[in-house]
Amino acid sequence: MTSKTLRNFVFALHRYIGLGVGLFAIIIGLTGSLLVFHTEITDFQRHRQMGTITPQGEPLPIEMLLNTVKSTYANQPDALLQMLYLPAKPSEPANVVYGTKENDWIENYVNPYTGAILGNTLEPDPVQRFFKIVYKLHYALLAGNIGLKVVGIVGLLICILTITGVVLWPGWRKLIAGFKIKWNAHPKRVNFDIHKVVGIVAVVFLLFTFFTGFCWNFYEFTKPLIYAVTFSSKQAAQPVSQVISNQSRLKLKDQLNTVQAVLPGAMLRSIYFPVKPEDALRFRMKLPQEDVEYGNSNVYLDQYTGKVLRVDNGLKLSLGDRVLNSFVPLHYGTFGGLPTRILYVFVGLAPLILFVTGFVMYWYRDWTKPSRRDHVIELSHKL
Repeated sequence: MTSKTLRNFVFALHRYIGLGVGLFAIIIGLTGSLLVFHTEITDFQRHRQMGTITPQGEPLPIEMLLNTVKSTYANQPDALLQMLYLPAKPSEPANVVYGTKENDWIENYVNPYTGAILGNTLEPDPVQRFFKIVYKLHYALLAGNIGLKVVGIVGLLICILTITGVVLWPGWRKLIAGFKIKWNAHPKRVNFDIHKVVGIVAVVFLLFTFFTGFCWNFYEFTKPLIYAVTFSSKQAAQPVSQVISNQSRLKLKDQLNTVQAVLPGAMLRSIYFPVKPEDALRFRMKLPQEDVEYGNSNVYLDQYTGKVLRVDNGLKLSLGDRVLNSFVPLHYGTFGGLPTRILYVFVGLAPLILFVTGFVMYWYRDWTKPSRRDHVIELSHKL
């Protein structure tokens, strides 16, 4: 296969993948831009509704906060305590998550200093409802499991699209030409220049977002593959508690003492409570050297005996686990702080710009073909 034939094949692949998945990519990209700062927006809205928390000495014991929320579900025997998220800042509330038959995810916000319940998500405000729809549209096109797989496939195809775009980029022949836009040229040429420049500037970030999205949506396939490629041993099976009949769960205070002894100096960020009798009690911790807000360290305890079942030290993870953990900052743009998050807002607009300019090039695809006049000029130069 000659280089020209190969290039024509890559060009055709690039063109038809772009036309085929472009509309899906636009939806995913635009919703992704909207979600970049959704936490800050919802937090701002929540502060407007609940007010700002003023630190008042030391926070209340965790068990006291949990008991306060538990009392509000006294008339709902089916309600299950699922998670506790501790505030990342002194001015933020604790978040106690409950699940019921009617609603499997109810967030209850509690003042960590007074124990006052500030509100919950049983009746989300318009901002929360909006972002909930946007989120479902982003990762599954509002189509459930089928949409989840469709978005995953689109993510993989976009990765192929970006790679073929890099191969076709004219900057390989002349670097300056690859970044130059001739604004005073014919509109067709301006359209092409915008396409090539936006594509090459956004290519790395598009690969980050769409590849990680593909991996998440096909996690049952990509996770073992990543472990295999990185020659990493798979994580041990999820730890389980040894069920002891007629014995209740150990007091949380005792469990916390065990956790602190296992990972001294680590900060408790969240607790995942057992839903089934055999489930382990999981504590998510953040070591001082970890950059991730909620940490990547976990301690699993037997809920009846307090025995340490497994410890995941975030600083001693396998290469495969580190790769998997890198997906979150790469996908959400948090790896560079505020500048990269702002950049990701514009990266989400790239699929729209690339599809529009690509479609225009397809519509006027004959303009790149040499005309009869071009042949005459070329012949005259040879004579």
